[in-house]
Amino acid sequence: MSRSEVEALRRRLEREAGQSGYLLNPDSELVLDLVEGLLANQDRYGYRSCPCRLAEGRRDLDRDIICPCDYRDADLHEFGSCFCGLYVSEEVASGQRPLEQVPERRGQARPSGDGGGGQAPASAGESSVISGKYPVWRCRVCGYLCARDTPPARCPICQADADRFERFA
Repeated sequence: MSRSEVEALRRRLEREAGQSGYLLNPDSELVLDLVEGLLANQDRYGYRSCPCRLAEGRRDLDRDIICPCDYRDADLHEFGSCFCGLYVSEEVASGQRPLEQVPERRGQARPSGDGGGGQAPASAGESSVISGKYPVWRCRVCGYLCARDTPPARCPICQADADRFERFA
């Protein structure tokens, strides 16, 4: 991969992160190393799995670690950065909080992203979306919900691909 490919993906990730309310690590060398790893995994597997985790090499088994991974938001909330350190909280980015080691969540219970509340049952007179006319899809990365026949091609919030959605409720 060329330096221009690495820089182009870095700029894209930075732009998408900013548009979605996320921040990349201010350590530009670390970010460039991680971007190189993402591009290497893209070439190797056909998708950008987290460069800090062992991928199976099968998208269906690695969906949870395709960047941005399913664990990013829970890691940011609890530790101030994601597992690999690509995404950081505002406190870490501003130097108010030190970057700390993030334990591996993979293999543990999947973060719910719904605040634990789940979905309340529909009552009479509620919209056809809630009553079940359309399936509800949940982005496993950021928790975005949409009601339609199929999930969107890309999450409008975090840019995750359609296969990162799961049927919700």
